[in-house]
Amino acid sequence: MFNTTLKPATGFNMNCSSPGATCGPPLWYELPACAVAPYGFVFYFGVKVFNLALGTPSNILVIWHITTKKSNMSTSDIFILNLAALDAYFCVMTPIDIVNRMLLGDSRIWYFQRFAYGIKDLAPLFLVCICLDRYVAVVHPVLFTSIRDKIRFSILVVVWCFVLAYGLAKCILGAASVNEVFSGVILFAFVVMVFCNIAIIWVLRRSVAGKEEIHPVKKKAFKMVLIILAIIVVNYLPPVALMPFASYYSFVAFNCQISISLFSIMDLSCSVEPLLYITKMERVGGRCCG
Repeated sequence: MFNTTLKPATGFNMNCSSPGATCGPPLWYELPACAVAPYGFVFYFGVKVFNLALGTPSNILVIWHITTKKSNMSTSDIFILNLAALDAYFCVMTPIDIVNRMLLGDSRIWYFQRFAYGIKDLAPLFLVCICLDRYVAVVHPVLFTSIRDKIRFSILVVVWCFVLAYGLAKCILGAASVNEVFSGVILFAFVVMVFCNIAIIWVLRRSVAGKEEIHPVKKKAFKMVLIILAIIVVNYLPPVALMPFASYYSFVAFNCQISISLFSIMDLSCSVEPLLYITKMERVGGRCCG
């Protein structure tokens, strides 16, 4: 998206060999026009540091907790594990991203940055997998029992192939080549989340109407799908909703304030997702980890 296409500020020459060129590294806000409104980039770098400091250990903790489970590993845990691995990779790329944006401006490193942003763009696909997993478990429990082990690996392979292909396309061809794909994925994820919520609510409503005891697993599944829907709406949907109105804003307002802030919120999901999982981790002996 936008924050992956930013280039180092023009007008700076690292070797000062050109007559009249200004010496020194690129401006920390990257675009010279943003000198009058740099606060969007203050928020951007703040989110980067926050993800590095909190998101990295949180995702590592989630990975450790799931991989060391000896029993009761659900199919959702497999998708959460892959999502945590993706987010952890994005977080550890932060030092490289910051140094290259602020100091180096190396075009070769930008390929790695665009690839990292590319795979992060499609992280909602794993959220979709989690929601569909809970939906089938609640609405079609018999079908879920018979197919969960058979198709789980196949789904993961398909999702990762799509994520890696998208990341490579963004890395090599640039962000503009995949913008429509990103918008389509977010809208698809949003529709799936809404559908899963409505379906699970309908099942819970029928249980109440029939005076049946609502199974705790159904309640837990509904809460999980609802939380993931909130993540999609808060972290991912705003950038997509903003795109049709880009022409209504000035260059400085859109590029230096609005878009960089919205995409920073999208990046913030790297910390929000593992923290939500950690708050629901089983506690043994008063601790979150046994």
